Amino acid sequence: MPSKTIRSKADLAINGAAPAFDELLHVGRPNLGDREAFLERVNRILDNQWLTNNGPMVREFEQRIADYLGVKHCVAMCNGTIALEIAIRALGLEGEVIVPSWTFVATAHSLYWQGITPVFADIDPATHNLDPEAVRRMITPRTTGIIGVHLWGRAAPVDALREIASEHGLKLMFDAAHAFGSTYKGQSIGRFGECEVFSFHATKSFNTMEGGAVTTDDDDLAETLRLMRNFGFIGYDNVIHPGTNGKMIEVCAAMGLTNLERFGDIVAVNRRNHEAYRQALAGIPGVTLLGYDAQERNSHHYVVIEVDEACAATRDAIVAALQAENVLARKYFWPGSHRMQPYRDLFPHAGLMLPETARVAERVVVLPTGEAIEPQQLETICAVIRNVCLG
Repeated sequence: MPSKTIRSKADLAINGAAPAFDELLHVGRPNLGDREAFLERVNRILDNQWLTNNGPMVREFEQRIADYLGVKHCVAMCNGTIALEIAIRALGLEGEVIVPSWTFVATAHSLYWQGITPVFADIDPATHNLDPEAVRRMITPRTTGIIGVHLWGRAAPVDALREIASEHGLKLMFDAAHAFGSTYKGQSIGRFGECEVFSFHATKSFNTMEGGAVTTDDDDLAETLRLMRNFGFIGYDNVIHPGTNGKMIEVCAAMGLTNLERFGDIVAVNRRNHEAYRQALAGIPGVTLLGYDAQERNSHHYVVIEVDEACAATRDAIVAALQAENVLARKYFWPGSHRMQPYRDLFPHAGLMLPETARVAERVVVLPTGEAIEPQQLETICAVIRNVCLG
């Protein structure tokens, strides 16, 4: 429980005094590794004068990530969205591809940007991941693939989606943007489907400042991905495949290698924070903290609460109270991709097939965590929530 001092500070802020935090405390503050180790790598990059184009730092990064995940190939990219787009094209997806609406809109955009129709399937409200039966309902003769999303780093229903894909002759890939360091049945996420796509954006538990990667055990697919991220070049003058510029730069790989060395420490802090939130928010009617499977690894990077009708305050009132105290809590992924443009106009009735997505979208708040948040700050955040909900 928050201390009396912390509760009083929150009370004063809510009642019109200065905000509880002098600076904005928000979801997505970056976790930073050892500064000296990072700068030493940057100096090596500058000494080598090799800044991009598959340099030694990127090659080391790819090998270290592949080893960490237990997968044959890691193809590093400039960001997770480009990684999605290249993977989609490399797999030959076309027509319609089934995705959740309850995800960051880049999942759908990566399809639409390439003339492919994202078909939104509903989620399981207990997991926030795709409901396999909802996926089955959305398959048509034009369907060529399924993109599962490991939301909040909690594994999508891999086996069920694999069965559906096999039954209907569909390609299966996963958006693992949230899931670096997570497992499914004891195996590292990154090894499932034809391929998996990671984001290493600054807001993720493991970041390269900006970056992403595609991981796969398929040798031919990995070779195609490497061609496509570098304009289709093989050698200096020979272009053998359509491509684009999706390369990760050396300094981003340096940040990734540095953060990989401390990833265990980052996860430990996130686990501590998640448990502190669980204890401090316990007993508030209508407020539920999403948990993680104790049998699986997870970065615990997402502190997600659901606010239902039993709560005395609405979800939006809680968000407004936190933002008034300089806490930028987020309504991820409100209102759902199907209600964002261009999909809102293209598929105006999609919501009829997405009742659980709509329900969850009105309930979720994501709270700050990571190494940048101090225990006392976390207590104050919880005190604000308790004050709004309990008076």
